[in-house]
Amino acid sequence: MKHVFKTPDLGEGTTQAEIVAWRVKRGDIVREDQPIVDLMTDKATVEVTSPVSGTIVELRGEPGERKAVGSELVIFDVGGPGAGGDAKRDEAAATQTTLDSIASAIKAQISAAQSPEAANLNPLASPAARQLAAERGIALELVRGTGPQGRVLVEDVETLAATQPRSGLAPPPASSSDAVEEVRVIGLRRKIAERMQEAARIPQITYVEEIDVTALEILRGALNARFGGSRQKLTLLPFLMRALVIAVGKYRQCNAHFDEAAGLVRRYSAVHIGLATQTPAGLVVTVARDAQMMDLWAAAREIVRLAKAAREGKAAREELSGSTITISSLGALGGIASTPILNAPEVAIVGVNRIVERPAFVNGQIAARKLMNLSSSFDHRIIDGWDAASLVQEIKALLEQPALLLLGHSESQ
Repeated sequence: MKHVFKTPDLGEGTTQAEIVAWRVKRGDIVREDQPIVDLMTDKATVEVTSPVSGTIVELRGEPGERKAVGSELVIFDVGGPGAGGDAKRDEAAATQTTLDSIASAIKAQISAAQSPEAANLNPLASPAARQLAAERGIALELVRGTGPQGRVLVEDVETLAATQPRSGLAPPPASSSDAVEEVRVIGLRRKIAERMQEAARIPQITYVEEIDVTALEILRGALNARFGGSRQKLTLLPFLMRALVIAVGKYRQCNAHFDEAAGLVRRYSAVHIGLATQTPAGLVVTVARDAQMMDLWAAAREIVRLAKAAREGKAAREELSGSTITISSLGALGGIASTPILNAPEVAIVGVNRIVERPAFVNGQIAARKLMNLSSSFDHRIIDGWDAASLVQEIKALLEQPALLLLGHSESQ
């Protein structure tokens, strides 16, 4: 008996979803609630589970294809007269038995070459360790990993290589190749491309200002030294979030969305700060909601929590949408200046460049100072240059007099 599973409604007005990756293939036997496919909406990637137990007969769609809600997605054989479900399960069981036998034989061969506890049929290894093992002609399965969860490190490969005789032969010279790797732009990468293309048509102004963060870094170090054992360690970002909250209280037009179709600018009282985070799959913007209610340490905890959720692909939908203004930071790779692109429909984004120590004039004397640029972009249809500069200058004043950031919100206005 066949069961047709249709593309589900994933909520929030979703009308279609993109197939990111299949977790199963035709002929697989699955159980109810087993993950079968990852679908992406405008908001997030959702892991979809099987509604029934049975055998996969057909998968309707390829990765990268967009499916309308209600369209056929998976065809199951759930058993019954003439369905052949039992025969397929028997065949799959026999196949699994064969695979288990092959795996046991391979494990026995590896065990003969090295101790059983060192053998690893599916080794985890860093890219550098894999490259070194290939250069030395060493099978990773024979390397005992000492990293987390048995991960093979460079040191592990070097340890095994030291016990083996070297051939004395240099590696073969690299050969010329005309090979071209084609990578489909799907999933998160396609969503990023679409958002960037949409934002690129917006007339944007970028304003760069230098900030002297010497006093801020002294304060940050003192606070971490005093509370580091009992509170979340403070980086620069919590201070910037606090400064941004205070600044947009004076320049509310920057904490807003522009609804072009409706011809409306929506100015928000709450400050929901988007935090651009690099993940293995691409750039993700998580949202620190109600940042105006956070002190420095609460902001620091939220930054760490959201970054972890984004990198592990576990961020909830509400943590990936609804930001009113965004901070983009590349940390030590931040460069001298940048031109951040708006996270539409927001009208402002603040880009953080790296901190460098340079000579500067202080009260007529040259002194070593820690300096950092802010590169901020604005929707020039809504934000005039004067307002853009005024917001950044307010942030600059707060960061250069960081004691103001420790006051209550009303006191710092």
